[in-house]
Amino acid sequence: MSIRRPLMRLTNTLPTAELQALDAAHHMHPFTANGALGAKGARIITRASGVRLTDSEGVELIDGMAGLWCVNIGYGRTELADAAARQMRELPYYNTFFQTSHVPALELAAKLARLAPGDLNHVFFAGSGSEANDTNIRMVRQYWALKGQPERRVIISRRNGYHGSTMGGGSLGGMAAMHAQGGLPIPDIVHIDQPYWWGEGGDMSPEDFGLARARQLEDTILRLGPERVAAFIAEPVQGAGGVIIPPESYWPEIQRIVDHYGILLIADEVITGFGRLGHWFGSQSYGIRPHIMTIAKGLSSGYQPIGGSIVCDEVAQTIAQDEFNHGYTYSGHPVAAAVALENLRILEEEQIVARVHDRIAPY
Repeated sequence: MSIRRPLMRLTNTLPTAELQALDAAHHMHPFTANGALGAKGARIITRASGVRLTDSEGVELIDGMAGLWCVNIGYGRTELADAAARQMRELPYYNTFFQTSHVPALELAAKLARLAPGDLNHVFFAGSGSEANDTNIRMVRQYWALKGQPERRVIISRRNGYHGSTMGGGSLGGMAAMHAQGGLPIPDIVHIDQPYWWGEGGDMSPEDFGLARARQLEDTILRLGPERVAAFIAEPVQGAGGVIIPPESYWPEIQRIVDHYGILLIADEVITGFGRLGHWFGSQSYGIRPHIMTIAKGLSSGYQPIGGSIVCDEVAQTIAQDEFNHGYTYSGHPVAAAVALENLRILEEEQIVARVHDRIAPY
C-alpha cells in the first residue's frame, strides 16, 4: 500500500503510527527482515543532542553505540552544520576525476597524512568504509601487478571480521550470514580464525592463544604459496563481530609474519580510528605498521558520509606509475570533506583523543 502525503508535511509532528506506516510502505532497512519490522513498526528517531536520542513519542535514549560507532564528537555540534552550509554555498559538488581537485579534498588529505602514523601520506577518498575496502582490493592487486607479480591476488581476512557489505567488503568480512546470500565471497578471498580468546581459547593462556591464532596466517600463506598472497586485512579490535580484543601476543606476531613474507597489511580503522582506542588510530594502540588504513565513520562523526584509504608511500608511488581506473562519484565530496575537517579540528582542539587515552582507556 502506498501512503501519499505532500513531502512538506513529513515533519516530526506527525503521529508515530503514521510515520511507521510510511516507513513500512516505502523504506527498505539494511540488515533487517523488513516484513517483520513493518508489522511491528520501526522506532522513529526525531532528534539528538550530545549522547542522547529522542524518538517520536518523546522518549529519550542514551546512544551507547554512538550511531554505528561513528558519532565520535556527539550529536548537535552546530559547527559541523555551519561548515556544511558554508561549503554548500561556495562549492556544493565537484568531482576529483578529469585531473581536477578542490580545496576541501586536498586539505583533508594533507590533514590525514599529518595525523596518520609512519609514511601513510596519501589518501584515496570514498563514500564509506565499504567502498574504501573495495578500493583496497583493487589497489593491492594493481600494486602487485605493477611490481611484476600479478599472481599475488589472494587477500587473507578473518572469520567473523567485518569490512563492509558491498560485494568486495562483504567478501573480505567473515560473516557467515552475509556469505549465505549473493554468492559471497568472491574468488581469492581466504579466511582464518579470529583471535577470540574468551570464547574460543579453552585451556590456553591468552599469550599462547594469540600466537596460535596469528600463526594461522603463516600456515595459510605457506599452504597457498607466498607468491600468491597479496595482503592481510583485519580490524585492530574486531567491531561488529563482537568487540573482540586480541591477546597482547597477537598483533606483534601478525606483524612479524607479514614482514617476513613481504605481504601488504591493511588495518581496517573504520571503527577504531579517530580516538576510539585512545590514539588517533587503533594501529598506534597495538604498534601495527600497516601499508593501508581504511577509514570512515569517525572521520566526520557520521555527520556526512565519507570514507577512504590512507596509503603508504611505497604503495601510492607504485600505483602512480599507471592510470588507476577506479573511483566514485562522491570521492572527496567537498561538503563531506569540509565537515570532516571541522570534525578533526574539534577532536584536536578539545583534546578528545587525549582524554579518551587518559581517562577511559585504562579501564
